[in-house]
Amino acid sequence: MNRNISTRLIKALHDGQADAGAIAAAGAVLRDGGLVAFATETVYGLGADATQAAAVARLYAAKGRPSFNPLIAHVASFDEARAHGVLDARAEALAAAFWPGPLTLVVPRRPGSDICDLATAGLASVALRMPAHPLALALIGAVGRPVVAPSANRSGHVSPTTAAHVMSDLSGRIDLVLDGGATPVGVESTIVACLPGRLRLLRPGAVLAAAMEAAAGEAVETGEPESGSAEATPIAPGLLASHYAPNARVRLDADAVTAGEAVLDFGGRLAEWHDRASAYFDLSPKADPVEAAARLFAGLRELDASGAVGIAVAPIPDDGLGAAILDRLRRAAAPRG
Repeated sequence: MNRNISTRLIKALHDGQADAGAIAAAGAVLRDGGLVAFATETVYGLGADATQAAAVARLYAAKGRPSFNPLIAHVASFDEARAHGVLDARAEALAAAFWPGPLTLVVPRRPGSDICDLATAGLASVALRMPAHPLALALIGAVGRPVVAPSANRSGHVSPTTAAHVMSDLSGRIDLVLDGGATPVGVESTIVACLPGRLRLLRPGAVLAAAMEAAAGEAVETGEPESGSAEATPIAPGLLASHYAPNARVRLDADAVTAGEAVLDFGGRLAEWHDRASAYFDLSPKADPVEAAARLFAGLRELDASGAVGIAVAPIPDDGLGAAILDRLRRAAAPRG
């Protein structure tokens, strides 16, 4: 993070009801691109507006998250979920049985969804959940947009179940913490993929496979899928095996550009090639890693759409968010089978 924030802590739950003033204040922070930690029934989540790439980039920076894995988009209603994801009959049955609740559904992303590419890691699927906690539902409803909310802790630390845990980990890095008391479940949500093919459990949690099988009317596959199978691409938080990659060949740490290549620049390091490259996109002219992270997938898509045979990537510092950007670019540059 490149700034120190005075993190506010607000008690936001009284007799099981969300405090209207606290919710209004937190909703305004999120709509303005800020970061708010709040209680769900599982653990405390660190919220950002899922439609604002810059806000999601700041979330990654606050957590120190090492790579841009897909994030869960939290919604306040079934209609909101359907606006952003394509729920087949199995997903509808699971949502009817367990929402609101600790179940995340990975479904095809609906064309026209404004959930940003950084939140979905550029993939054609989206992870959706409707939380059961009154504080979480009230906040998401006040924002009026999906809210991404990975656990409100520094990456690699224990998931937080109280507001005090959040403050000890993220004070000075986020805008606001809504204290909703201790979370009742204490473990992250179950994640199941409802994609073409078989249902697959991606992460165990409070909703058990047997209960999902009863609701969906079919078996839920568990364990590692066969290599090369359609199911061998888990696309959920912390489980990323597949990734968005452009059709053009990606070349890292470029100091020059060859014929037919486009430029993915950072801080104007390859600006001299602007007029000679087949296309040019600077992730951040001022070399700001938060801005670069927010623009990463848009830049890759724009350069790929130019028809360039390759993309020459300027050197990017391998620390902080720069490390996460490079992790994603290395995946894009990896040899393909």
